[in-house]
Amino acid sequence: MAHEYARYEDVDKEQLQKDIEDIKEKIGAVTWEDYQHVRKLELWGWASTFLGYALMVTIIALEVSMDFGGFGFWLLVLLSALFIGVGNVSRWANVAHPILHGAYDKVPNIPYKYTKAGFARKGNRFFHWFDWIKPEAWEYEHNIMHHYHLGEEEDPDNVERNLQWLIQSKTPMFLRYIFIYLFVGTWKFTYYAPNTLRILENKERRKRKEPELKEYEMNPMTKNGLELWKNYYLPYFMVHFVILPLLFLPFGVDAWLTALIISFIGEFIANAHSFLVIVPNHSAEDIYMFSEPHKSQGEFYLRQIMGSVNYNTGTDFIDFSQGFLNYQIEHHLFPNIPLSYYQKMQPIVKDICKKHNIEYRQESVFKRIFMTIDLMVGKTKLLRVDGI
Repeated sequence: MAHEYARYEDVDKEQLQKDIEDIKEKIGAVTWEDYQHVRKLELWGWASTFLGYALMVTIIALEVSMDFGGFGFWLLVLLSALFIGVGNVSRWANVAHPILHGAYDKVPNIPYKYTKAGFARKGNRFFHWFDWIKPEAWEYEHNIMHHYHLGEEEDPDNVERNLQWLIQSKTPMFLRYIFIYLFVGTWKFTYYAPNTLRILENKERRKRKEPELKEYEMNPMTKNGLELWKNYYLPYFMVHFVILPLLFLPFGVDAWLTALIISFIGEFIANAHSFLVIVPNHSAEDIYMFSEPHKSQGEFYLRQIMGSVNYNTGTDFIDFSQGFLNYQIEHHLFPNIPLSYYQKMQPIVKDICKKHNIEYRQESVFKRIFMTIDLMVGKTKLLRVDGI
């Protein structure tokens, strides 16, 4: 049987390694302009947040001063929540993500807060990246366990493996889809926050030669559960869903309720938006799993290409809206480079894939999310290397 693309075992991995590593020489050294680029993306994110809260104030002012309701009210509510959600995702995907990879560490005279060692540490997380997730836990789970074990058993983000309890259950298919769609709107605090803490805890347990945790702990009576609730769940919940809405209570219960509703919808949008651009990167029936760890750097590069998919790319605005995760292949080949490199790097990576006859997957994020959900409910399966 003829194969459209080269078999895994037939790819010249040594030459692939050389070709991939030559890319950095073609792109050049990190500069101050790369730092300015991420600052621009950061500003766009904060501008979105500001616009969202400005709309919230406007809605409440109209509510207080006149009989404001109906279609116009709900349209502005959704717009306010949308801008708040987009700003939330931007601080994670466009700012925290590359900085915590150390992407800007080599920029001459870079401010300390934009280095891996200085960003979102201790109390600074309230200003740099205030979310449900512990930055250090996410950094280890994502930068180390996911990036260097992509598609392997050690990869904590393998959704097919993580959802075997649902896939192997007797749950009717339509209920599986309903569950996943609800999960999409809550996944940062129902899955990512506790699971990243579990992965970080297991790192320490391996050092102490203790049994690892198999399930993440959300029970506040446990050690990890207490840290999760005390330092992450409660602070985030109190600020966004208690303190902020209470600021509007002097203007009436309706004003308080409107602020609360917008906050909840904004959070749902932030979860759904981040799920949309993050999860489909490595999860569909045309993505590969690997039964053994990689044995060489060339094989590592090959797995990053075969285990990833890009979305549509283009201008900074298009890329900003997808958290620059639409360059997932390039990002997995070089995780610690500035976001501004990916647009320049993409055509070079495509040419290398063509040279080695390796499939370079790139499709609309909206097509990929439905392929991902089909995988999550068990309708499809990941490919295995043995089946190439």
